[in-house]
Amino acid sequence: MTSRPRVLLVDDHYLVAEGLRLSLQPRFDIVGVAHTAAEAVALATEHRPDAIALDLGLPDRGGLEAIADLRAAAPEARILIVSMHTDRALADAALHAGAMGYVPKDAGIPELETALLEVLAGRRFVSELLPRRGPRSGLDAVQLGLGRLTPRQQEIVRLIGDGHSTAEIADRLHVSINTVSFHRKRIRKALGIDTELGLVRYALLVQVGSEAET
Repeated sequence: MTSRPRVLLVDDHYLVAEGLRLSLQPRFDIVGVAHTAAEAVALATEHRPDAIALDLGLPDRGGLEAIADLRAAAPEARILIVSMHTDRALADAALHAGAMGYVPKDAGIPELETALLEVLAGRRFVSELLPRRGPRSGLDAVQLGLGRLTPRQQEIVRLIGDGHSTAEIADRLHVSINTVSFHRKRIRKALGIDTELGLVRYALLVQVGSEAET
């Protein structure tokens, strides 16, 4: 390890990634910049960074699923989520999946540097910019949307909300990965959700609603 912490940046927006690299390199050793989950895993395997600043909105794989891959590739690396979403449910899910911190992109470079130093020291960091999540926020609309889905699709949504990857869901339901991927696309279409990250957020709200009713 060098005298400066070694950091891998992962963001699918090239200008954002370059801006982060230029802003952070005076204090950190930027060992690589990845724009997809596959690139991130390859660079993490090669460089074994001390920390990984990870965006959730990756084109080839959901950021929450990528956390497990990155932890396997570089077990010692501390993962900090750097996302455009100021969403408490997503932050909680990311921490549950193995990330050490969550910072929205609106936070600015000073807070990002602080967050990196905190997670490198083994401490969790969640930005104060994230709102507190009320137990019933948006849940009525979520439950209404759930009624549009088949029983199997509802089961998949709940498994997503529990933090299971596509492969894990396929294993639990004894179906192929392609079948689960097909169901995920159909669920998004039925609910009018444009992205996989939006589906994860929906699934997390379903989970919160189920917990609030028990």
